[in-house]
Amino acid sequence: MTVVEEREAVLACSDKNMKIGATMWDLETGEKLFHIPTCASPPFGFLCLRNRFLVASQSNKLGSVGDGAIAIWSFNKPQQPLLNYTVEAIGPLSCTNDGIYLVGGALSGKAYLWDVTNGKLLKTWKAHNKSLNCMLFSDDNSLLFSSSSDGMICVWPMISLLDVEDTRSSPPPLHCFLGHMSSITGLLTTPNSYLSRLVSSSLDGTCKVWDFISGMLVQTHVYPFAITSITLHQREMLLFCGTEKGTIIVNKLDVGQEEGFSIVNESQQPLELKGHNGAITALTSTRACLISASEDCSICAWDIFSWKRIQRFSIQKGKVTNLVIVSRSSLLPTPNHRRVPNQYHVSQLEKYPQLVNSFKGTTTLLSLRPLYTGIQTDIDMESIGLLKQKISSSQKGDLPMAMTMQMKMEANVESRVLATNMAKHVMVINKQLQSKLLGMMQHRLFRTNNINLPKASRKKFKIQSLMQEEESHKP
Repeated sequence: MTVVEEREAVLACSDKNMKIGATMWDLETGEKLFHIPTCASPPFGFLCLRNRFLVASQSNKLGSVGDGAIAIWSFNKPQQPLLNYTVEAIGPLSCTNDGIYLVGGALSGKAYLWDVTNGKLLKTWKAHNKSLNCMLFSDDNSLLFSSSSDGMICVWPMISLLDVEDTRSSPPPLHCFLGHMSSITGLLTTPNSYLSRLVSSSLDGTCKVWDFISGMLVQTHVYPFAITSITLHQREMLLFCGTEKGTIIVNKLDVGQEEGFSIVNESQQPLELKGHNGAITALTSTRACLISASEDCSICAWDIFSWKRIQRFSIQKGKVTNLVIVSRSSLLPTPNHRRVPNQYHVSQLEKYPQLVNSFKGTTTLLSLRPLYTGIQTDIDMESIGLLKQKISSSQKGDLPMAMTMQMKMEANVESRVLATNMAKHVMVINKQLQSKLLGMMQHRLFRTNNINLPKASRKKFKIQSLMQEEESHKP
């Protein structure tokens, strides 16, 4: 049976200049699919939710309302965003694979965690002393990685971040990595389930590989130029490093074969892709190609097997800060007869957290601002939005006692549902962590006894380990 690969498109977003916006092109034909003129996002502040929604932290312009905003567009109606105003301007964003949790980092070093499906602001905490510039969830959603302009990287367990008892407490990080001497320019994880590897790049001209469970530094790749962006082709395990000179260095990433720390010097004629006249500002990859953007206002697509440039897109002015790959099928409208009641929705994001009163079981709403009054699309304005509108209208007069009691009861039920959902998610994360630790122990035991085992026994042991890992992931 022939497998037909789905066509893909690339979304490019710019920074500061609101006249450039975000543009989508078909990677195969080069056709321009749509344009969002009002989108302007800083690096790592642009992502896709469940292949259905675009999320961008908006850079303020002169005369803008509020200190910051996060805008959400539906692919079906990209001209009608849901605007979410935040306490302070948000830079980097990241979301879990299931699209439930969204995290944002600010210049103050604070981080904000939302549940996208109901809009609740679950956690605010001081993550770094310097401005946050990159955030990333692990593949199993159990850990959050954050980095700052001073080169520090922190690892946060989601179990501690989902603590509903105190939304404003500062949880302790699992690890803090201090190996870089300059600002972080990229974070990514490797797909190997046995090896807990985090790759970081910096303007200090290095890429470092960390074991994010043990907290140990595994490898350091040294380059002659500052690294401005990185991405990983997970199938081929190719690490692409964009430089300040406009070249892209290609390395085969091998991080699981040796015990201990190693230094890899990349100054000895590595493979370099040349096609830009300015510093590389963003990188991403698909199944068969690498996508790069530069300060020279160009975007290039490279075939990863022939290393030839197969597409080139240009913008009028300004630099591209973010690249996102989406499938063409995400642009197709969903027929009404195919829509189900439990389909994925996003809601208005809260500006302030709710304080849960553990003694009375009621919820105090800190944010009374009205909802965005644009045309309502697939984006679901759920009960929390209706509750805020009722409270806002109550400022004109006193609410009857019966309505006040009803609102408290609704808030109490909503808080209990939220706590139940969080408890279930924490149980899933705990199970994933146990499975990962078991896999690492089996892998290290296998590596220790590998020398004394015959080849047939090694293969049998590896098959048994993989079967145990699959069993552990079954519900």
